[in-house]
Amino acid sequence: MEGKEEDVKVGANKYSERQPLGTSAQSKDYKEAPPAPFFEAGELHSWSFWRAGIAEFMATFLFLYITVLTVMGYSRANSKCSTVGVQGIAWAFGGMIFALVYCTAGISGGHINPAVTFGLFLARKLSLTRAVFYIVMQCLGAICGAGVVKGFQPSLFETKGGGANVVAHGYTKGDGLGAEIIGTFVLVYTVFSATDAKRNARDSHVPILAPLPIGFAVFLVHLATIPITGTGINPARSLGAAIVYNKEHAWDDHFFFVLKMQWIFWVGPFIGAALAALYHQVIIRAIPFKSGN
Repeated sequence: MEGKEEDVKVGANKYSERQPLGTSAQSKDYKEAPPAPFFEAGELHSWSFWRAGIAEFMATFLFLYITVLTVMGYSRANSKCSTVGVQGIAWAFGGMIFALVYCTAGISGGHINPAVTFGLFLARKLSLTRAVFYIVMQCLGAICGAGVVKGFQPSLFETKGGGANVVAHGYTKGDGLGAEIIGTFVLVYTVFSATDAKRNARDSHVPILAPLPIGFAVFLVHLATIPITGTGINPARSLGAAIVYNKEHAWDDHFFFVLKMQWIFWVGPFIGAALAALYHQVIIRAIPFKSGN
């Protein structure tokens, strides 16, 4: 018993916030990492900055390639029993996020989603410079990924909707917007929780592989919202498929802002990401949105 008590004391000294599971975690001694600068021009001269953007491009490219191909395979089957089904599509999205976050987390953070990037930017986890660069690279990667799928099977791509997100018949735009807000909230909240260094320090005896809960969250959200919007929760994914499909009805929910964008699939995820950032930082972590302290 004495040895175990000593271990606990050592752990408590190393991670002063460590407490039994189920208790509140409060510690004045815990030191937060400094917030990222709002604008950091010096990043533009760093190879790691450009490498991270390339990683985001490739990850989003592969994400669209695999997932849109899966959607096309589901759409072309005469019998839905002979294909992966809706569950298979959800697994394709969730599984690819798991794999790609695992592969790129050490390089770029493994965002692969402008909404995730936006949420982390609001929480001051990255600079505006890097956030804008990531979002641009994610969108370009998504367009290229969907473009390769269309190159493989152009006629099927055009006749089966190209994997573009639209609000399904029987649902209003408000329904679609709400589904995108809540779905993205689930995803971004999971991202914050799975990558929280403070939680990892406190609960180091409960090992967790961050990409796993993130991918599983994507899987579950797709199961719930595929019938409503086809599940966006990723503006780059929605934009890439819509641009390559390029049919008028795929733009019904879009507006002009530099490019004609699907407003539901941008506004919804960005609102959901902002709410998740606010909830995690202010309610769960009790960190004010300011650079002081």
